[in-house]
Amino acid sequence: MAEKGDNSVARTAGMKEKQQTEVCHDDSGVSVRAQTIEELHLLQKKKSVATSPTKGALGAIATISEEDRQKQRLQSISASLASLTRETGPKLVKGDPARKLGSPKVYHHTPTFNVSDSALKFTHVLHNLSPAELYEQAIKYEKESFIVSSGALATLSGAKTGRAPRDKRVVKDETTNDELWWGKGSPNIEMDEQSFLVNRERAVDYLNSLDKVFVNDQFLNWDPEHQIKVRIVSARAYHSLFMHNMCIRPTPEELENFGTPDFTIYNAGQFPCNRYTHYMTSSTSIDLNLARREMVILGTQYAGEMKKGLFSLMHYLMPKRQILSLHSGCNMGKDGDVALFFGLSGTGKTTLSTDHDRYLIGDDEHCWSENGVSNIEGGCYAKCIDLSKEREPDIWNAIKFGTVLENVVFDEHTREVDFSDNSVTENTRAAYPIEYIPNAKIPCVGPHPKNVILLACDAFGVLPPVSKLSLAQTMYHFISGYTALVAGTEEGVQEPQATFSACFGAAFIMLHPTKYAAMLAEKMQNHGATGWLVNTGWSGGRYGTGSRIKLAYTRKIIDAIHSGSLLNANYTKTEVFGLEIPTEIEGVPSEILDPVNAWSDRKAYEDTLLKLGGLFKNNFGGFLNYKIGTDDKLTEEILAAGPIF
Repeated sequence: MAEKGDNSVARTAGMKEKQQTEVCHDDSGVSVRAQTIEELHLLQKKKSVATSPTKGALGAIATISEEDRQKQRLQSISASLASLTRETGPKLVKGDPARKLGSPKVYHHTPTFNVSDSALKFTHVLHNLSPAELYEQAIKYEKESFIVSSGALATLSGAKTGRAPRDKRVVKDETTNDELWWGKGSPNIEMDEQSFLVNRERAVDYLNSLDKVFVNDQFLNWDPEHQIKVRIVSARAYHSLFMHNMCIRPTPEELENFGTPDFTIYNAGQFPCNRYTHYMTSSTSIDLNLARREMVILGTQYAGEMKKGLFSLMHYLMPKRQILSLHSGCNMGKDGDVALFFGLSGTGKTTLSTDHDRYLIGDDEHCWSENGVSNIEGGCYAKCIDLSKEREPDIWNAIKFGTVLENVVFDEHTREVDFSDNSVTENTRAAYPIEYIPNAKIPCVGPHPKNVILLACDAFGVLPPVSKLSLAQTMYHFISGYTALVAGTEEGVQEPQATFSACFGAAFIMLHPTKYAAMLAEKMQNHGATGWLVNTGWSGGRYGTGSRIKLAYTRKIIDAIHSGSLLNANYTKTEVFGLEIPTEIEGVPSEILDPVNAWSDRKAYEDTLLKLGGLFKNNFGGFLNYKIGTDDKLTEEILAAGPIF
């Protein structure tokens, strides 16, 4: 057993398995039709053959053989794996190369012309494996993979334990030059087509050189009218299981008719990019080519790059269809009332959108179309640092067989996870299918939102616990995307740090924030949604002097929003920000509803309020050159909705 103070990731001692060739059985029972372990395993593994009909060339329903179906699938995957300077990919073989049991038939896609060295190697394709199969692959071949006591698969993401936003690149061409948000404040760092092709070939050649690759064919967006087909080609079972959980899983019938994907990810994260390639600044590069509908990952094995890369794609594709893509949580009441929750890290977005009295539509990524709201993903990616069963029972119970645990520390003997241990990283994560949450709404769709809730953890302590926003104020605070981080890294330093992230997700948006804001305003107007600003931070003083608003009070506020009772409350208006605040909410002390009443030093309150207002004004200055909406009216209203000194 590991020593109590040992914080290192557990290692298991190698155990030599005893070889056994004969199966012992009780002669009095029914005889087993196997004489060896290998034969017994063959009996265990019943081959599943899809029997659903496939549409023929003329649109009629025709039944094709399993062999022809596999040939079609391998041809599609081979096309994905074709390197740019080559007309073909590698020779593809169905199945695991390590499996030498019996004499299973294999299906080859043989190149017919322009054969290169990389095309001469057989690459085994492990296509849409089940979680159990991926567990086997991870445990056998990835030495840093373990099964913990809850049944989850614990693994390591290597040197990178978080996203690398400075290494993310987007190809800038004639189209994206005009469409995307470039320049100061933008997350989009440009690269040219040629540099992308160099990185793409490097990634594809690496994948082609492997004995096997994992291929996931899956969907994004639960709205069937606006679903996107994605293919993820990766080298690690961990990455394949992660995306199996995070994307929408196709039925066997949908997989048979999957066809050509709309977007492909080549994850060669174990292999570095060439740092001397133009636009590269390190051995890590995450490259997005919107024209080719492709993404290349080199030099990082952090699985979140795939998830957020697809989110960036949806932030580009969906607005083209007049669909608003949102970095938000979403839940629905028993009567069908939907609420959106926006908030940066630490604001309580996941906690407050998880409600046992409401259905969870999703925890992170959504679309708002003419049909209503829909989850983009098929799973959840929860932070699990300091996770406890008492505080987050749903997440705790979701960490079971099929779940991927990233970079956690566990006991070497019992395999029990210590969620408080941040030895590997503070950013420990759990990825699991959304159906692991008991009150998840499947399919993950709902009607048009009734409430839009903007969450801010205000460590300055001057924002009210809740404010009812006008449409213009909702747009102002949506574009601002404010929260505050507590400094506290040095002894005696207690000055909060304001953080602004446009649309509450600036790292992932592709267009200028005002484009998303204009779409949000239009949808809120058309469907009568109400905007709310909820402060989950401090009251009665800033961090160090005031106190954190109790979660129980915040939940009472959210309940009053859901029930509609808060719409009928009496309101007063604050100074500077001009926020409408209720005078009374059942279960919440009235003295904290107006922040000035909670401060013992009124002068300190006014000075801090002016300081925060100035920070808002300075941040918003970067958006003044952009017109919001079809005319200047909405732009002028939004500017007037900001702090007034």
